[in-house]
Amino acid sequence: MNLRLSTVILPVDRWHEGGRAKWQRAEELGFHAAYTYDHLSWRSFRDGPWFGALPTLTAAATATDRLRLGTLVTSPNFRHPVTLAKELISLDDISGGRVTLGIGAGGNGFDATALGQEAWTPKERADRFSEFVPLLDRLLTEGAVSQKGDFYTAEEARNLPGCVQRPRLPFAVAATGPRGLKLAARHGQAWVTTGDPKLYETGTPEQSVEALRGQIERLGKACAEADRDVADLDKILLHGFTPDRNRPLESVDAFVDFAGRHRDLGFTEIVVHWPIPDSDFAADLAVFERIATQVLKQLS
Repeated sequence: MNLRLSTVILPVDRWHEGGRAKWQRAEELGFHAAYTYDHLSWRSFRDGPWFGALPTLTAAATATDRLRLGTLVTSPNFRHPVTLAKELISLDDISGGRVTLGIGAGGNGFDATALGQEAWTPKERADRFSEFVPLLDRLLTEGAVSQKGDFYTAEEARNLPGCVQRPRLPFAVAATGPRGLKLAARHGQAWVTTGDPKLYETGTPEQSVEALRGQIERLGKACAEADRDVADLDKILLHGFTPDRNRPLESVDAFVDFAGRHRDLGFTEIVVHWPIPDSDFAADLAVFERIATQVLKQLS
């Protein structure tokens, strides 16, 4: 099974003070894709620089030629399908069809209340996500869309000429619960997970592998119910949130072992965070670059 290696570049650098260089270096290193988080701010980075995801990806599209670009992940917390669709079609055009939309239900972090609303409950997030994804799918594939929903309405929303990628740019749906997995099975070209968050603090790598195995099995059942082959979906693991934490980035051999175990589960893409000093994503940049250039050769 082929395994792709990608990276997440958090939008914490001014474009002309290191931001542009990271995206270009990601392409030079041979990463399959470079993603960024689509938040208004995030956790420990709240009081420091944090730039918008879609403008950053637009700039990255003009600074690179081959690298796929995307969000991990966009959510309904502060997005509306109508305006998001217009921006995605523009980004897909500027990049020459290199965009993947990572999309999830969102959480209860800073984004959840930044617009002045009360944070939604998990059920409310799932309800909105279940309406958001199908409407966005229509907006990216149809020239004009009208739809009145419980949460989102489109009235003659025009999106010509549509995406460069046909029938639309791919969705990578982040999900672990039954409703999200159904959306991934019906609308996704890929599925995204960070593992089981309950295991992050006290679990073991072995328990994490078993939890991921269970998630993939449930994804398979959701695909079967949607009359779809689960093999049609790429399976993406965003590294950094399993009990291993950053230990796989300590050496090439450690990462080869980590990547091999997860490839054997069925994952087709592993995404690692570009190192950020003095953060949860601190790592040796030289080792990180060796991993980028050597791991796939060892796993092939």
